[in-house]
Amino acid sequence: MNQSLAQITYIVRDYDEAIEFFINALQFDLIEDTPQEGKRWVVVKPRGGAGASLLLAKASTAEQTAAIGNQTGGRIFLFLHTDDFQRDHEHMKAHGVQFLEEPRHEDYGIVAVFKDLYGNKWDLLEPNHA
Repeated sequence: MNQSLAQITYIVRDYDEAIEFFINALQFDLIEDTPQEGKRWVVVKPRGGAGASLLLAKASTAEQTAAIGNQTGGRIFLFLHTDDFQRDHEHMKAHGVQFLEEPRHEDYGIVAVFKDLYGNKWDLLEPNHA
């Protein structure tokens, strides 16, 4: 049996500001942006990545709006793997991404925690096997 995660729902305040962040700051590819009745089907994915994509879902209820920026209760939300930490770290900082720490070397690779445009925490990680 083969299984994989295809998409992860990522709650946004506004489609266009989220697309701008993912495309410019994180260098993701815009896979799809299809209008639907009262909403859009927007999918972004890390450039060259073979993993899951993010489905950008605009909050439509008070409960969903409250979850923007806190989708995991303050824990690291997603792990963005890279094959060149320094390149991506420098690009992200130049595009206003807020890192919460300096890069550190761990047994598993080079890592630093950053916040996305809404405050969710991510790890930028170059695994040792990359």
